[in-house]
Amino acid sequence: MSKQKETKKFYIETYGCQMNVADSEVIATVLTENDFVQTKDIESADIILINTCAIREHAEQRVYGRLDYFNSLKKKNTKLKIGIVGCMAERLKDELLEKKPFIDLIAGPDAYRHLPEMFETTESGQKAVNVLLSKEETYEDILPTRYDSNGISAFISITRGCDNMCTYCVVPFTRGRERSRLPEDILKEIDAVKNDGFKEVTIIGQNVDKYLYEDKNRKVNFPALLEMVATRIPEMRVRFSTSYPQDFNEEVVLTMTKYPNICRYIHLPVQSGSNKILNLMKRGYTREWYLDRIAMIRKHLPDCAISTDIISGFCDETEADHQDTLALMKEVQFDFAYMFKYSERPGTFAAKRLQDNVPETEKKRRLNEIINLQSRLSLNSNEKDIGKTFEVLVEGVSKKSPDNYFGRNSQNKVIVFPKAETKIGELAQVKVTHVSSATLIGKVVSPENS
Repeated sequence: MSKQKETKKFYIETYGCQMNVADSEVIATVLTENDFVQTKDIESADIILINTCAIREHAEQRVYGRLDYFNSLKKKNTKLKIGIVGCMAERLKDELLEKKPFIDLIAGPDAYRHLPEMFETTESGQKAVNVLLSKEETYEDILPTRYDSNGISAFISITRGCDNMCTYCVVPFTRGRERSRLPEDILKEIDAVKNDGFKEVTIIGQNVDKYLYEDKNRKVNFPALLEMVATRIPEMRVRFSTSYPQDFNEEVVLTMTKYPNICRYIHLPVQSGSNKILNLMKRGYTREWYLDRIAMIRKHLPDCAISTDIISGFCDETEADHQDTLALMKEVQFDFAYMFKYSERPGTFAAKRLQDNVPETEKKRRLNEIINLQSRLSLNSNEKDIGKTFEVLVEGVSKKSPDNYFGRNSQNKVIVFPKAETKIGELAQVKVTHVSSATLIGKVVSPENS
């Protein structure tokens, strides 16, 4: 009588962007379909995977700290296998193997299908490494397991990789060339999350505007795909991220105007308000082009919230360049922003050809000025919402008060309000009574009083 194969428990920890969350769901699906069992109890796991981000140095340092903790667990359980997957795995495979010899497995973003056999390799005491990038892999036949979701919002990838080659960014080197998923596979995933009771989907990619699926019979671009999704699930909210200014066009905005379930929110990273810095970053657009995109959004969608990414202290940035960024922020009046100081990433064009010559103290000073300005802009934006009533998708209990729920409106603003008669997963009409720079605060009202 043959010995029954032992079931292995795996634990996943995810760092970084929405793309990494979606990738972890793909990993969980691949493993569960191969008789592995997922656990949320790290100490009971036979396998620990950490899904990593390489975009910023801080994220990598956090991962190194967690790996040391995983090693302490391995000392207690010598059979425990530790794997590092994702962008950081691809970028730092040699360094990781040298500095963290307790790591058993390293898998890049295009190697997730091979994880089951890679774990088999580690059972014999060997290291398993696969960081090869693919020009075709989109995991098109995999319906991801929403293993760590709130049950309300789901992320659905429509592209993988990136072709933009911004000088500061490692993504093209860690995720490979740009490729788009088959529309029918995306819609199949949309149907699955709808059937599972989700209320909102966010379609994601490094640059969603570059989505393009072509065969001999048709051509589907991003606006066409967005329309397919909106009409497929008219009762669900639809969001998308991330847009790229060079490729963002009026057709996307006009599609948004046609469908009320497409949320009135656009994330449009500018990175800098200086044409000199944008050129050094190889962003492919100018300050004037960016402001024209903003004017176009405001023309068609005056109620649309706009957020951005900003990097302070990039190579050769002068005080005048920094002031150009502050001036652009004031002109656009962003609703909120993700703000960072520049950290050089090895292997990028900037690391090889440009000098990281802005002193650290100056980077921090400029970043603080950007943060302080955005805090005022966010407060101004939120104050304009006092007295308005928004339809809010209830997402959960407020971290600050068990008596309150929180949710987001179409503009992606977080609203906190007393629980009243609402339930998680429902839509509520919430009237804003007061605000902070980060949050709207209100009360549930009946539709006739909104």
